[in-house]
Amino acid sequence: MGLTMIEKIYALHSKTGVAQAGDIAVLTPDVVLLNDTSGSITVVQLEKMGVQQIFDPEIVVLVADHFSPPKDVTSAESIKFLKDFGSKYGIRKFYESGRTGIEHALLPELGKVGPGGLIFGADSHTCTAGALNAAGVGFGSTDLAAVLATGELWATVPPTIRIDIEGTPGEFVTGKDIILSLIAEIGADGATHAALEFGGSGLKNLNIDERLAIANMAVEAGAETCVFECDDRVLQYISQTGWDAQRPVAPDVDAVYSARRVVDLDRLEPLVALPPSPANGSPLSKVMGTPVDQVYIGNCSNGTITDMRQAAQILKGQTVAPNVRLIVVPATSAIYRQAAKEGLLEIFATAGAAVSLPTCGACFGGHMGILAAGEVAVSTTNRNFRGRMGHPESRIYLANAWVAAAAAVAGCIVDPATIAPTVRREIYS
Repeated sequence: MGLTMIEKIYALHSKTGVAQAGDIAVLTPDVVLLNDTSGSITVVQLEKMGVQQIFDPEIVVLVADHFSPPKDVTSAESIKFLKDFGSKYGIRKFYESGRTGIEHALLPELGKVGPGGLIFGADSHTCTAGALNAAGVGFGSTDLAAVLATGELWATVPPTIRIDIEGTPGEFVTGKDIILSLIAEIGADGATHAALEFGGSGLKNLNIDERLAIANMAVEAGAETCVFECDDRVLQYISQTGWDAQRPVAPDVDAVYSARRVVDLDRLEPLVALPPSPANGSPLSKVMGTPVDQVYIGNCSNGTITDMRQAAQILKGQTVAPNVRLIVVPATSAIYRQAAKEGLLEIFATAGAAVSLPTCGACFGGHMGILAAGEVAVSTTNRNFRGRMGHPESRIYLANAWVAAAAAVAGCIVDPATIAPTVRREIYS
């Protein structure tokens, strides 16, 4: 019986070297990722265990991103707590302020994600790693404390749902629309206790940034993890980051799947996920005219340089509507610098946007873009639950960067073609 990609990755990191759906495998990760919120809980649990020395400080990455830069004393203390933990246990990889980024966007840049890799993180969007033919799994803080102490953790090998992406995306269609369409089809719990495996001939039309956006939101369908097939784009990307490219995995021709789905790019149009769920994907045409108060372009799913370029294509020569505040957040310091080099930040500022340093910020209702009662936001973030970005009576519509930027100019949700009719989708390496 053939194996799926997730089964192969788990087998690579299993004590026995064998892993099939339903098995309980003892896994050793390549990377353990902690941030300034859930990471603090992990540290507390580790200290309660009486652990004096962690298993391997070199595999641990500490990222202050949720409250970076700190907005108050409490958040400053949380970041300091994480930094002090790193110093105490000899962890050298600590990132904050101008040297940082949102953890799931930063980790690939650091060369910590690549084919065949296994990443454990105390955050549900650790599944973003799947874009690079790896597996990222979010665990509870106590589980990760055990990993830090022992170097391993048991987990049930999930069954796999195969997603074949076929065709060519049309105008203003992005990776964001692909994942929103999939979640709308299978539901927010459609992949619960399962892994998503992405492949198909249409992958060649998606750059790494778009794959990252898709992988990031696999958890919004309930998936434990996900993985994309490896191709030349992945190999080219990791050749620049430093990941060892000798472990790419591919599914066997007779791999066993719990279900199969096809995403037909030729028929896909831009989608908008209506509040209060990412599963409420609706064709853009059905929500046009919805007034907005805030537009947020950023997050670990859609704060990439591709998103920055798409937003700038809409905003160049335009002005943000007077009733709208536009917040643009490049996901990492490297993306910020690249956007500055290309003149994108100047375009945003000239249009009337507020440009932020990398931070999770408003995405999870932390700071720098909180919504008031009754306010409506169009956001490129990954969740639009009730109260997610502020007041419980605010509303969030999820969309791609083109659609979000167009809403900022129009003051309501519109077809991006009405703002920039000459813009066409481009593939960025």
